[in-house]
Amino acid sequence: RQHFFWSKARAYPRFLAAAMAHIITSIEGTQADQFKIKRALLSVSDKAKLIELATFLDGQGVELLSTGGTAAAIRKAGMTCIDVSEYTGFPEIMDGRCETLQPKVHGGIMCVRGNKEHEAAMAEHGIKEIDLVVLNLYAFEATVAKGADFATCIENIDIGGPSMLRSSAKNHAYVTIATSPTQYDELMAQMTANRGCTTLEMRRRFAARAFALSASYDAAISSWWSDQLAAQEPANASGEAAAVGPKPVVTRAYEHERKLKYGCNPHQAPSAILKPLGKELPFKVLGGNPGYINLLDALNAYQLVKELKQSLGLPAAAS
Repeated sequence: RQHFFWSKARAYPRFLAAAMAHIITSIEGTQADQFKIKRALLSVSDKAKLIELATFLDGQGVELLSTGGTAAAIRKAGMTCIDVSEYTGFPEIMDGRCETLQPKVHGGIMCVRGNKEHEAAMAEHGIKEIDLVVLNLYAFEATVAKGADFATCIENIDIGGPSMLRSSAKNHAYVTIATSPTQYDELMAQMTANRGCTTLEMRRRFAARAFALSASYDAAISSWWSDQLAAQEPANASGEAAAVGPKPVVTRAYEHERKLKYGCNPHQAPSAILKPLGKELPFKVLGGNPGYINLLDALNAYQLVKELKQSLGLPAAAS
């Protein structure tokens, strides 16, 4: 028995070391709070405030890389931009499926500034640093909401966008990633205040939002696909869907909306209310900060007054 325990004790460190061997260590590079934006890649489906941002970047002397409709809009506004295909030296193929999936794109985003090996690889392969990435993702959820067929929904699953999004967010120590027009004002304000640079604090916040968008996007695809599988399952004798293979996985992404005053009771730690990412809450808090019980009371009161109004045809209220 003693020999058995000693054997486990000796084996455990070897197991732990083997497991840890797969962890990628950090890569050394320049450590700085501010990095100047010299080159930007813009590829957006939502053109809101695009020209305002592009005009600002152009005025700052930033070289603009772009794709498709985004490049056309920038040129129409009188600015110069370089097509990604021109920069990479590789034409857009397969109906645009491989437009940005290029080492010259991802290498420019992912390179660690100040790392000699990375800089040598960039020089050897003609890769240029990309300091700012501005993008939106294909409107997958909107496509599904319109009732598009399976093949059309599949085609509206973005690949290049999430790849650049994750590359930029991972390398936020040097690269700024903006995924929404609501971020453009802060981005321009920071660059104005810091001589064309962004701060690490802002880059981290923008990166967090980018990963949240990526999680929400993948959650929407996963949930939709699960629904498709469930709809295709054959029914058993009782009319219920018979289980075929592993059960579908349904995921949901939420964002923190506000911290509540307290939990179920005043002595409990504060809780929070969350909402589906990209959605709005179905109510507004007009004053003060509610607790968990306040919200339950409000929701139950709403159901009561709604039912009363429907039954009597008269205005109803609760307090």
